[in-house]
Amino acid sequence: MADVAGLERLIEPELNKLGYDLVRVAMIGGTSDPTLQVMAERPDTRQLNIADCEKISRSLSEMLDALEMNGADPIEGSYRLEVSSPGIDRPLTRLKDFADWAGHEARITLGEPRAGRKQFSGTLEGTAGQDVKLTDKTGELHSLSFSEISSAKLVLTDKLINATAPLSTEGADTFETVEE
Repeated sequence: MADVAGLERLIEPELNKLGYDLVRVAMIGGTSDPTLQVMAERPDTRQLNIADCEKISRSLSEMLDALEMNGADPIEGSYRLEVSSPGIDRPLTRLKDFADWAGHEARITLGEPRAGRKQFSGTLEGTAGQDVKLTDKTGELHSLSFSEISSAKLVLTDKLINATAPLSTEGADTFETVEE
């Protein structure tokens, strides 16, 4: 299996050079359908469009192909490259994500249980140093060390939908009929 941290170190500078921020790199699909999944976003809008995905995909493909040709392929065997936006109920992978999305609901899973529990859900309150602050539905404020978090994502709510409305809805109300 590929070294995901090593892939992040290769991919992030390439994305930054293109003007995008890396959200997550993952190898999914197991051995039957290995897929390198790259989630990215524009720093100013936190979104991607199809043209952005195409630009990133081509650049990463060229970079990875060049590494393979030079005998330094970071992924053994064949695989599929998938480039996407993180979506509305996005994963929270960087400490800054927890500050940027303060006021929104999130679900956080710890790597190891704390006081018998690994799951925390509630409203993000931002960060303090290396800690993520979250208020649960009972009003209790939890301070979770970023290093203890194994996964986290935003929860789909009306507030989140309104905050992530598309930059342009041009053509969204137009229907095109295609005859076969």
